[in-house]
Amino acid sequence: MLKLDDRDIRLLSILAQEGRISKTELARRVHLSPTPCWERLQRLEKAGLIKGYRAEIALAGIAPHVTVLVLAELDNHRAETMTAFERAIGLYDEITQCWALGGGFDYLFQVITTDIDAYQRLIDDLLSRKAGLSRYFTYVVTKHIKGTGVPPLELLLGARARE
Repeated sequence: MLKLDDRDIRLLSILAQEGRISKTELARRVHLSPTPCWERLQRLEKAGLIKGYRAEIALAGIAPHVTVLVLAELDNHRAETMTAFERAIGLYDEITQCWALGGGFDYLFQVITTDIDAYQRLIDDLLSRKAGLSRYFTYVVTKHIKGTGVPPLELLLGARARE
């Protein structure tokens, strides 16, 4: 694990909220000159701590859509079944996120598509691939409440410092 100081944490926090910030402004906000700030940024990218830069898109302003959360159970828990399912999930652009779970369900994934019919066609296709999906539970998102996508770095790293 890469050792991070307060400036690294501040730099990561700022980028998580404002990915398009200029390098000059970022340097100013972490109290560094541009060159050392750029070197830190490159070090964090090289270490894999910065996985990418993205825009948060207001989908409602672009096109009608539906967001669906799906809890999935597999036929069994053999490694080849899980690998086949994960590979199949990767084939669908509409599946925007997927998590393997511990507990009662095996996976939770998010689907964003045009409508419920398109969602059901995706599920039918996934089932026809025989990727190990035995049961699934559909939850249609009716209202987005929170989704900053910004990890609480200070909180997480503060806990590490107390250990």
